[in-house]
Amino acid sequence: MEHRELGKTGIEVTVLGMGTSEIGYMLPQGEDCSAVLNSALDDGLNVIDTAECYMDSETKIGKAIGHRRDEFALFTKTGHAAGLEGDDWTPAMMTAGIERSLRELRTDRVDLLQLHSCPLETLQQGDVIEVVKRAQERGQTRFVGYSGDGEAARWAVESGHFDAIQISVSVCDQEAIDLVLPLAAEQGVGVIVKRPVANAVWASDTPPESPYRRPYFDRLRELDYEWAGDPTRALDTALRFTASCRGVSTMIVGTTRPGRWRENAAVLARGPLPAAEFDAVRSRWLERAGPDWVGLT
Repeated sequence: MEHRELGKTGIEVTVLGMGTSEIGYMLPQGEDCSAVLNSALDDGLNVIDTAECYMDSETKIGKAIGHRRDEFALFTKTGHAAGLEGDDWTPAMMTAGIERSLRELRTDRVDLLQLHSCPLETLQQGDVIEVVKRAQERGQTRFVGYSGDGEAARWAVESGHFDAIQISVSVCDQEAIDLVLPLAAEQGVGVIVKRPVANAVWASDTPPESPYRRPYFDRLRELDYEWAGDPTRALDTALRFTASCRGVSTMIVGTTRPGRWRENAAVLARGPLPAAEFDAVRSRWLERAGPDWVGLT
């Protein structure tokens, strides 16, 4: 598996990482996910990304691989839907959430602490940035990042406060390719891509009920990529397209099935998407994307 630098942090990350919202939301609470996480680490993956609002994902991670803490880069997020009473963006609430995350993860520090979908206005006020900076000073995190999209993500990169950005990039979500990625590359900000396979919405002809998945389903039909009807080719194209975008450090893909990471790694082992295919995906987006097709959290 290819390794890339996460911006200027000095962390070498596998181009494919694991997102854990599925572990939190799709597995019953308390269900053992050791096989999923340990098999990924055994096969060479070295990035685990989670968040305090992903149900009990942090607890599951701590229980399953807390004893292997030095084998992987651990990222978590704070602030959004913190699960605590009161305003998610109150410094006291955020500080309590960070401390809780470390307890659940069974560690004294994470490698990256990210502000989670913080609104632009709140971000610009600066209080939330001070919270994660103080956590960094206390040694609770090595680096700080921002997870979000659109103008807030661009502002985060421009501000110079953050070491990494987590943002949506896929065949169905390309706003960031022009709005944020070039600036991040220029400033040495690491890029973590969420939803790199657009929730695999090509896998069904039935519109999903989930508002989290539906926009990508609708966009895919409008884009009408010629490969979208072939699930195997669609996955291949989607993963390799996102990995080929300038400045991408790592892409996080979630799963509840042991062995999925190895299958995705085999796809990426085929190398970058050929230039003609990459350009065709970009051209179709530029031709058909609506003005409201913004980056989706």
